[in-house]
Amino acid sequence: MAESSDTMDLRAFQLHEKDTGSADVQVALLTRRIAHLTEHLQTNAKDHSSRRGLLKMVAMRRSLLDYLSKSNSDRYKNLLEKLNLRK
Repeated sequence: MAESSDTMDLRAFQLHEKDTGSADVQVALLTRRIAHLTEHLQTNAKDHSSRRGLLKMVAMRRSLLDYLSKSNSDRYKNLLEKLNLRK
């Protein structure tokens, strides 16, 4: 069975082979979902429930990034660089 490109992209953020829940992977998944939802909201400006979901995802990503910055600053800096996020 062929793997999707989403799965292959996440391998860059995994700490080990079976890693699916580390903060790095969660931030990468949230970043992808945020980008997709932002694109959706540009065409559907009145979709307020999706906008609320977007704000919740941004807050969750921010809290995960704060956790990483306090616990492991090297992983935090590498993650920001890989995802092209700004502090």
